[in-house]
Amino acid sequence: MANRFVDTIRALIPGGRKKPRAVQRREIPRDQHNVSRSMISEPAKKVLHRLNKAGYEAYLVGGGVRDILLGTQPKDFDIATDATPEEVHDLFRNSRLIGRRFRIVHVVFGREVIEVTTFRGNASDDDGDPSDDERRTNEHGLLLRDNVYGNQEEDAIRRDFTINALYYCIRDFTVIDYTGGVEDLNNRQIRLIGDPDTRYREDPVRMLRAVRFAAKLDFDIEPDTEAPIRELAPLLTHIPPARLFDEVLKLFSAGFGEKTYDLLRHYNLLAPLFPETVRALDNGEPDELIRQALRNTDARIAQGKSVTPYFLFAALLWPALQAEWRRRQDNGDPVQPALHGAIEKVIGRQIQATAIPKRFSGPMKEIWELQMRLPRRQGKRAFATLSHPRFRAAYDFLLVRENSGEIEPGLGQWWTDFQAVDERRQEQMLTQLSSSEGPAKKRRRKRRPAKRPADS
Repeated sequence: MANRFVDTIRALIPGGRKKPRAVQRREIPRDQHNVSRSMISEPAKKVLHRLNKAGYEAYLVGGGVRDILLGTQPKDFDIATDATPEEVHDLFRNSRLIGRRFRIVHVVFGREVIEVTTFRGNASDDDGDPSDDERRTNEHGLLLRDNVYGNQEEDAIRRDFTINALYYCIRDFTVIDYTGGVEDLNNRQIRLIGDPDTRYREDPVRMLRAVRFAAKLDFDIEPDTEAPIRELAPLLTHIPPARLFDEVLKLFSAGFGEKTYDLLRHYNLLAPLFPETVRALDNGEPDELIRQALRNTDARIAQGKSVTPYFLFAALLWPALQAEWRRRQDNGDPVQPALHGAIEKVIGRQIQATAIPKRFSGPMKEIWELQMRLPRRQGKRAFATLSHPRFRAAYDFLLVRENSGEIEPGLGQWWTDFQAVDERRQEQMLTQLSSSEGPAKKRRRKRRPAKRPADS
């Protein structure tokens, strides 16, 4: 039976909002859905079968079920069970316990990791001080809840979106739906389970997840689910920067970066993630370079190629850097010191929002700094730039700048050709460049004043 939390979710009717649909278990038989065991990885099936043989309930859950129902091959397989983490760990020697507040189990099969979670419930408010129950909030208005174990129905209600609260039983091949997730899949919409205002305050990152799923699946966000987002977006500023860094990578590394960017802007969710960039855009800086970089990233992901986080961040922060760099030059700083000062300031402010690790912030700086070196090709400078460890990323960034219309085309093609020819031809290209640009002006050396003869 559902505990008091389940009853609370059923009854929530915040001011003027529609009442959430009642929780009702629906079992969809094999002949009414397209989930096939052939689409489930062998490691996931091994975990399900072993848990079942040991007398535990175990179900494929979440994105794996959702993606198969949508006709796509899942990337990950998660399992929910009534076995405790310790019981799961005892069954699998190739497993490890993860987490502190709510422990989960990772069962490792080579490169594939099957995540196993125990059914989650919610802390009961039957005992103790009611002021310290499941409805308590912190100083920022975020809801705090204690994670406890529960049954399958409670676990379904604790999940975020209806389309992620679907369970597949490998014993009788049924799909189990408590929250209308199958209906929402058919209607192609993202719907939160429970009252959206409450669920977003419980974890503001759910707003980012709503956008990510809407972009990835090409779904609409259900009206009640989207209604509070703009108002509650500032709550993201109270999420640890390290967690938001991980969320940014998920948002822009799924192959739907430009659409995700548009949704983040639409719902005012980009500002908590990139406050300096949004400030620059609001003051008139163009965002075409960001869009071009995201298009390129989406194309790379579609081709199965890797994406480097520092390149993404270099593009997403470029408008902020341009604005700060220009401001410093307007205040009289020379070009090079102005750039270095702008870089330090922009990164310093950004890590307060999303904690960029140094292994990414360092290369990002080098990409930016090399944008000044790429036009300077006289003498041995071109060879020195070409040998720089970050040259390739900086060259790609230069092409993005050209394709976005920020700078005139031509320089990118020169570097494309320079990389493709042998050293003799490279020398010829540099000679031609010197001829077309005219002789370089020599610096005049200041003459030292002649020594005056000592008085005799």
